[in-house]
Amino acid sequence: MSTPLRRTWEHLSLYLPVLLMGLLALGTWWLVRNAPQPPPLVVARPMSHEPDYYMRDFAVKSFDASGSLQNDIRGTLARHYADTDTLEIDQMRMRSVHADGRVTTASANRALSNGDGSEVQLFGNAIVTREAVARAGRTALPRLELRGEFLHAWVNEERVRSNQPVTLKRGADTFTADSLDYNNLDQILDLRGRVRGMLMPAPAQAQRRK
Repeated sequence: MSTPLRRTWEHLSLYLPVLLMGLLALGTWWLVRNAPQPPPLVVARPMSHEPDYYMRDFAVKSFDASGSLQNDIRGTLARHYADTDTLEIDQMRMRSVHADGRVTTASANRALSNGDGSEVQLFGNAIVTREAVARAGRTALPRLELRGEFLHAWVNEERVRSNQPVTLKRGADTFTADSLDYNNLDQILDLRGRVRGMLMPAPAQAQRRK
């Protein structure tokens, strides 16, 4: 190889690594620029407490496996909230028929129910009534009525609680209290605070005919 050519090659060999590094960097930049971009991260937005549907002047009925009516709920306006799966009802009226034939009714200016209707809160002029029940060979259960500005009912457990003043009527007897916890299945009534009661004497039995 001639001397000028050798010198040229030597000069090129000095700058060849730098040139190769430059080409490598350029290629890397081109690959990054043209590589497919990952899809943008979608951040799940928290559900807002806004109604997702309404019902006006409605009636909802549910039946058991035999086709017998279990619950009949009515109202002037219902709002469903998906974030809590709750139903808010204005001017709620409910009628529930138990398997043994007992009838329970409830009404309030406003009601808040969970998704399956097993837990209901009643606000404003709240009334829960269990109609009198006749029992074969046993003393009939008198009519029971609970009144207050707030009543919290667990339908399946047949419990009613309130942390506000209530009035309870059982047959002809009347009780008032600052709070209440009533369990119908266990037949336990717990009245707290300023409790007052008015017990009416049982009606006199008719004299036996001679």
